[in-house]
Amino acid sequence: MISMTGFAHKEVEGNVSLSVEIRGYNSRYLEVSVNTPSWLTGIEPNIRDCVSSACNRGKVEVSVRIFEHNIPIKVTVNGDAAKTYKTAIAGLAKELDISEKPSLALLLSLDGVLEVEKNRDNNRYWNIIEPVMREAMESFTASRITEGKYTEQDIMKSLGRIEASLEIVVSHAATMEDTIKNNIKTRFAEILGNSVDENRVLMETAALLVKNTISEEIARLHAHLSEFKAEAARNAQSGKKLDFISQEINREINTIGSKSCILEVSHAVVEMKDALENIREQLRNVE
Repeated sequence: MISMTGFAHKEVEGNVSLSVEIRGYNSRYLEVSVNTPSWLTGIEPNIRDCVSSACNRGKVEVSVRIFEHNIPIKVTVNGDAAKTYKTAIAGLAKELDISEKPSLALLLSLDGVLEVEKNRDNNRYWNIIEPVMREAMESFTASRITEGKYTEQDIMKSLGRIEASLEIVVSHAATMEDTIKNNIKTRFAEILGNSVDENRVLMETAALLVKNTISEEIARLHAHLSEFKAEAARNAQSGKKLDFISQEINREINTIGSKSCILEVSHAVVEMKDALENIREQLRNVE
């Protein structure tokens, strides 16, 4: 089994300092959230493809931080904007009777006077980010596999509780049938006294046994439990299928509970329901 929860962090230092952080959470479908600097939005599809190639379900958050120490830039001075600012400031100074002239530092600090263009190529940056992203995804997958192993162990432990309780049910199935027979005989005796028609008793008993016997539910429950273990063993990404099988297991357990007429079986049904609830809760973490 592979868990949907996981974490990975990778970073490199050099002319370009880069860090990639990946976090995984539970989700019914695959949801990928990418957080990058605004000038790197062009590579977001590449990051999403990298995540979707390794994940089928879950909410995955990817954060990329990058800093380039010697990035080539182009600086342009907007002379018209500077002249406009200077004229406006000189007019204000004359109106206020102030002799001070605007300094060059002031003019350069005003919006639009200096225009800085950074030469950034998305393909170049993706070539830098991709190997770190791949390494982070490998670490992220490894953490999900490790978490999935612990989850699987807990699920199988709960499955063992269901199997043990089912054996209790099986051992009392014949007692349930005897209880039904005895209840019918007692009812007839209470109503008719000694003039009980044995054939009528047998007919009523047969009808109730057909309606209340749990042999079919036991057989189907055994089959569902076997299929659950087989699916978990052959498919690492079996969360959806196992959840469906759990629904079928729940249906059979409920039916057995509704037909139970002895305390031991009722207790076993409660134990199976508790174990199954734990399984279904854990399956929410499984891809």
